[in-house]
Amino acid sequence: MSMTPQQLVAEAKAQIKEVDVATAAAQIAAGGVVIDVREPSEFEAGRLPNSVNIPRGVLEFKTGEHPALANKDAQLLITCKTGGRAALATLNLQRLGYANIASIAGGFEAWSTSGQQVLKDSTNFGG
Repeated sequence: MSMTPQQLVAEAKAQIKEVDVATAAAQIAAGGVVIDVREPSEFEAGRLPNSVNIPRGVLEFKTGEHPALANKDAQLLITCKTGGRAALATLNLQRLGYANIASIAGGFEAWSTSGQQVLKDSTNFGG
């Protein structure tokens, strides 16, 4: 059976935990790390605090080598532009054994339009 990208995202969202911006902000304030799966140019244009850029296309291959992904029990938040790539990434990270992981509903767009802090320097937290 053939599926559309939107159907793949809907299927992933049915199997993962999503948190709203307020919940994500509280987790970040408590030291939670954000894995931003957007492309580097998107990340450099604006990012969440405590975020690490690992593009969606290489995420699964970086799990064994990136310090932000070293502890499979650590609290991780996943984000992208609007939530689709993050949902797919979250599902795959769950499949790889990450236990305390959630996607940020609405992604970077929801974060930035809610008035939360957006960093615009190119510093990549954690590496």
